[in-house]
Amino acid sequence: MGPQILNKFYSCTIESILTGCITTWYGNCLASNRKVLQRVVRTAQYITGAKLPAIQDLYTRQCQRKALKIVKDSSHPSHRLFALLPHGKRYRSAKSSNLPRCKQVLPPSLLFSECSSE
Repeated sequence: MGPQILNKFYSCTIESILTGCITTWYGNCLASNRKVLQRVVRTAQYITGAKLPAIQDLYTRQCQRKALKIVKDSSHPSHRLFALLPHGKRYRSAKSSNLPRCKQVLPPSLLFSECSSE
């Protein structure tokens, strides 16, 4: 098979499975589990012969997408958690307590503060 077909197969199946609810589970994933997931991506990269995004990059991209959807939807329950900084270019990071990450109520996608406004 050609590299374009293999790359399309990866993005449509394997990447789709990896990114399903990644914003929920990846932030609380153990480092050993992240290495195993990255090994899946490296194996797919070897098979397709194309450069593929790392699992961390997939997580970052999905978090940004989720955050932007929340910002655009004023009826979303978490919409009020996003407030623009005074210069209007970036959003204020979510306030959280000193509780361990596993005890926090906010999902990791809302703690991701590097989303920029459009």
